[in-house]
Amino acid sequence: MNPNIKIFQFGFLPVGIMDILDILLVAFVLYKLYMIMHRTRAVQMFIGIVIIFLVSFIAQALNMQETTWIFRNLRTVWLVAFVILFQPELRRLLTIMGQNRFVRLFIKEETSLVVEEIVKAAIEISKRGYGALIVIARDTGLKTIIETGMPVQAVVSSPILISLFNPRSPLHDGAVIIQNDIIEAAKCILPLNRSTPNDHKWGTRHRAALGISEESDAVVVVISEETGKISFVQNGEIIQGLEQNALLTLLKNAMQYGDMP
Repeated sequence: MNPNIKIFQFGFLPVGIMDILDILLVAFVLYKLYMIMHRTRAVQMFIGIVIIFLVSFIAQALNMQETTWIFRNLRTVWLVAFVILFQPELRRLLTIMGQNRFVRLFIKEETSLVVEEIVKAAIEISKRGYGALIVIARDTGLKTIIETGMPVQAVVSSPILISLFNPRSPLHDGAVIIQNDIIEAAKCILPLNRSTPNDHKWGTRHRAALGISEESDAVVVVISEETGKISFVQNGEIIQGLEQNALLTLLKNAMQYGDMP
C-alpha cells in the first residue's frame, strides 16, 4: 500500500497515512518537551514559541503575504534561538528517549557505566561508615517521590553520590533518586513497607527501601550506617551483605532484564 495514498478528504485538505504519522510524531515531541519543562521558567518561553508558530501557520493559511514573508525570513533565527534557549531540555529529552526499553536492548553501554559508578560509590560509602539509600527508577515514574526532596539534576558519578551521603552534607538524610541516568533529587522521603512480622529486623532505611520497591519497579541500594553492609532491594525482597561483584551483577541484571538472576 502506498503510504502517500490519501485516505481522508476534508474539504480541500486531503489527509494520508504519512500526514497522520507526521502529526502524531510532532505532537509526541511537543508533549515530551512540555513535560520535561513543566514547572520551570523554560515552559513560558516554550509556550511563546508555540504561539509564534501558530500565528505563522494561520498567516500562511489565510494567505497574509506580508506577515508570512516576515515569519519565513525569521525562521532560521527562531531555530537557532530554540536550540540555544532549550539546550538543557533538549539534552534531557534525548537522554529520556535513549533510555526507552526498546532502545536499551541495543545500547547498554551508558547504563553499564552508570551502574559501575553506583557500585563504586556504594563500596566507598560502606568503607567510610556512612549510611545511604540509593533508588534507581526504571519504568515506573517516581515524580511524586522526587518532589519530596531537593533537586540535584547531576550526572551520576561516585564522587557526587559519596558527597551527598556525607553526614556533614545537608542532603545526606533521606534517599537519592536516580532516573534516566541522572541524579534527580536527594533527601527524598520514601514510603515505609507494609507491616510484617519481621519489621523488627530492619531499620528505617531498609523499611523505606522495601516500601518503594513494593510500590514501584525501582531497585534500591542500601548501605547500613551501623554495620556497613550493602543490600540490594527489588520487588519487596532484600539481599544483604553484598560485595562489589555481586552488587554489580544484580544491578546490571535489573537494569537490562528487569529481574534478579
